[in-house]
Amino acid sequence: MKSKKKLGDIFFENLTLIFALSIIGLVIFMIYEMYVDSSASIEKFGFGFIFSSHWEPVKEEFGALTFIYGTIVSSFMALLMSLPISIGVAIFLSELVHKSIRTSLSFLVEILAAIPSIIYGFWGIFVLAPFMRTTIQPFLQSVFGFLPFFQGTMYGTGLLTASIILAIMITPIITAITRDVLKAIPVAQKEAAFALGATRWEGIKMALLNARSGILGGAVLGLGRAIGETMAVTMVIGNKAQIKASFFEPAYTMASVIANEFAEASNEMQISALIEVGLILFGVTFLVNSMARLLIYSVTRNAQ
Repeated sequence: MKSKKKLGDIFFENLTLIFALSIIGLVIFMIYEMYVDSSASIEKFGFGFIFSSHWEPVKEEFGALTFIYGTIVSSFMALLMSLPISIGVAIFLSELVHKSIRTSLSFLVEILAAIPSIIYGFWGIFVLAPFMRTTIQPFLQSVFGFLPFFQGTMYGTGLLTASIILAIMITPIITAITRDVLKAIPVAQKEAAFALGATRWEGIKMALLNARSGILGGAVLGLGRAIGETMAVTMVIGNKAQIKASFFEPAYTMASVIANEFAEASNEMQISALIEVGLILFGVTFLVNSMARLLIYSVTRNAQ
């Protein structure tokens, strides 16, 4: 016969259930409040808000296209730069490095993820931006200047500089997840591959193939971090609402326009439009992070 639950157990179960439901309720409440506060902008501009590039507070004409463009381009450029490095570091930490220094190197990688974004922003302004203006951008323009992506004035700050900062910031996240996913591959699979005569590289290749969903999940999680990053990007992207082909040109992201203009918004419609930008950003990051978690869960579940 099943023993009856004690009153303390019932109380504890219900208490933890309340805590769990409160998180869901908080998310729903945030969405509701943002929708209500942005209702004036939603009613006036409708879906055209997403596809309009006009942002003129004086005329009360607002559109989020330039910010969506800056967010997507900077985030995907950062992911393209970060992913190969992250996978390489993860392979080194999980498969190649000597055990005596593995813990120390892993700790250093995790420390990079803990550095405040404002520190990255300061480094970007005083170190990276001048280096970009005097060295990297002239080099790219001299070699790839026939492409529209590498034309225009070399300010130092801009879309490319922001992407590099983001790439540095998301590399520790993707590296840590990829390393953990590679460790989750059953040892028996590796031993079986070596028993059949596989080389060390072939064993690593097999592990990468088995961990591809988890690596993709880590990449998407890093993308979600890049999409929502605010301070570091605000300090180096140039903060100009425009859509240009050149990566050297200043741009704007959804997070940076909110950080720059919310405190100085001159009218209620501008505040409503900024909150609607935040609502779009919330939806994008929620979907991206949810997809990443599902991909990572699919790998860890199979490993258990």
